[in-house]
Amino acid sequence: MAASGLNLPPSGEQHELRLGRHCAVATEVGATLRSYTVSGVHVLDGFAISDRSTAGRGQVLAPWPNRLDAGRYSFEGREGRAALDEPAMRNAIHGLVRWLPWRAVSRTESAVTLACVLHAQPGYPWRLDLRVEYRLGRDGLTVTASATNVSDVPAPFGIGFHPYLTVGTPVVDVSLLTVPAQRRLVTDERGLPTGDQAVTGTEFDFTVRRPVASTRLDTAFTELIRGDDGRTRVELDRPDGERGLTLWVDREFGYLMAYTGDTVEPHSRRRLSVAIEPMTCPPNALRSGSDVIRLDPGASWSGNWGITPR
Repeated sequence: MAASGLNLPPSGEQHELRLGRHCAVATEVGATLRSYTVSGVHVLDGFAISDRSTAGRGQVLAPWPNRLDAGRYSFEGREGRAALDEPAMRNAIHGLVRWLPWRAVSRTESAVTLACVLHAQPGYPWRLDLRVEYRLGRDGLTVTASATNVSDVPAPFGIGFHPYLTVGTPVVDVSLLTVPAQRRLVTDERGLPTGDQAVTGTEFDFTVRRPVASTRLDTAFTELIRGDDGRTRVELDRPDGERGLTLWVDREFGYLMAYTGDTVEPHSRRRLSVAIEPMTCPPNALRSGSDVIRLDPGASWSGNWGITPR
């Protein structure tokens, strides 16, 4: 859908993709995945065209995902000073591109590639060319992300995505969840990692499918268990077996954040779905240095994830 001026919705131009029973919408603002349906049934708990994204729904999180302590970090002699957009916790959160305009550089009926140049600024004194492709196939949606360092010195980089998944249950508590991960990060009261622990024997063990129940998740999982193809697959299913979906990530994504929406506003939207967030690095990575991708001048990175409805 194309529009201009006062006719544009809050999330800007809408890029509707269709293939058979599948329909997805990505937006100009933030390259956000606003909606994904199969035969008119929602796979994502997204947002209406008349709204803007809230609680990170569908957004691209770069050049870092999740929280960054005090918004401050250093990398090879350069200092970053990002605005604290989670002020109550004294954190910067979810990077710098989720409210920027992304332009369509390639478009077909079933795929769109959106691009954004992140220019040097106090929060990130490097220059990145970012691209995200959303592509529908017969089996579902594939997302391909890439980043190129177009500055003249090495740059630190991390990326994440924030889809909220639903199988149509009235609350996520009764949905069946499988997260094939052996460890989780332990965090402090500000959501910053202080260590990690095995999930075995804890309420965070979803290596075998079970109901979400009353577990409150705002949890980064790691030591992901992968198939022979290198993919890790998270599964969400209805208890009656009528619907399910798989979110998969390739080897470029070493972390999966799971969030049951216990603090989203308004209160009526809490625990309706579960966000499963592919991440290349853990929270606070630019500060800690943990699994940060180092991009030399002119170097590129690329990774894939996707959603397969069942």
